[in-house]
Amino acid sequence: MTPATISAQITDYANRADPYPLYAELREQPVRREDNGTYLVSTYYEVRNLANDPRLSNDMSNRPPGYARIGHPPEESGPPPSFIFTDPPVHDRLRATVTRPFGPPHSPRFLDGLRGDLAKVVTELLDAFEGKDRVDIVEDFSYPLPVTAICKVLGVPREDEQRFHVWADALASSLDPHPGGDDDPDKAQRARQDMGAYLSDLIETKRRHPGPGILSELAPDMTPTDLEATAILLLVAGHETTVNAITNTTLTLLRHPDVLDRFQNEPELAAPLIEESLRYEPPVQFVPWTTALADIDVAGTTIPKGSPVWLMLAAANRDPKRFKDPDRFDPDRKDNQHLGMYTGIHYCFGAPLARMELHLAVPELFRRVRFSGLLEDPPPYRANAVLRGPRHLPVAIEGLTA
Repeated sequence: MTPATISAQITDYANRADPYPLYAELREQPVRREDNGTYLVSTYYEVRNLANDPRLSNDMSNRPPGYARIGHPPEESGPPPSFIFTDPPVHDRLRATVTRPFGPPHSPRFLDGLRGDLAKVVTELLDAFEGKDRVDIVEDFSYPLPVTAICKVLGVPREDEQRFHVWADALASSLDPHPGGDDDPDKAQRARQDMGAYLSDLIETKRRHPGPGILSELAPDMTPTDLEATAILLLVAGHETTVNAITNTTLTLLRHPDVLDRFQNEPELAAPLIEESLRYEPPVQFVPWTTALADIDVAGTTIPKGSPVWLMLAAANRDPKRFKDPDRFDPDRKDNQHLGMYTGIHYCFGAPLARMELHLAVPELFRRVRFSGLLEDPPPYRANAVLRGPRHLPVAIEGLTA
């Protein structure tokens, strides 16, 4: 396989179920140049260092003409790009503003205050498994919990939650550098417009009549367009990635019955097991929207100024120079500083919420549900190569415990 074709192979749906052999091939050459001038960086230390390098930009306006501007719609299509697609000082100002009502040090109890409500949602979702002999983990469990969580964070009325399912799926496709299958760019643009219109109205309502959620807290401190863009980011990223994280962890445990048996008998294994899952099957596989602002020397290769750069997080998470026996799922792994939540100034904003949801959902799922096994392996995957996870995860079950 030539370097010119490997990104196409990675984004090819035929390889969605198991892209890891391709990532192993990538690591043989830490920095690869594609024929179109894109550079793929795949080894742990190089990815980590670049993600922390101010010479690498997330602002799509720095892309040279002719390159796709991922996640960066035309101005007339709705609100501006969210802060994930900005650089300092704009990024730092917007992120700091959003952080104040979301968590420490200004609002240290905000997320913990959601714990009881989310635990109740987990219980209700699992109670609904009663009397069934098969369920779809995605539709019946790992999707409803994160969408409820992020709507609570934002202050979206619960009766409107289902509207976000279609919008979020479509918008997630705009992060894929080579969308295909059911990832329709026009559909994503329409979803952004529709969601933007809905959130614009909601933000104006929150501005006039403050209520629960951070939109009310942020309305006095952000422009309507910045808050609208931020709300779209939090709703899509805060839901899509956590759906994948819960589903990937479930699939991984069902494929490793020895680890599952330990987990069901050692509840204290939850924290290291979840971190290992984020390394082993990260919900965000790579970051394809960065651009070099200057010539950057990486592992003996110079990435020229203006070049698009893909940071291959999932490949870096299985780099044998950083992780011993990296293709083994090992919850006893020490010093597990994975890149499953990214790193640097763009480290996943919602990581504390995602981890809380994982710690509420995964142990309770495997405590209460008596699984018979997977009904499809591999299961059908989403078309999206960046936000990789099963679209459905059908499983056979024998029943529930109380």
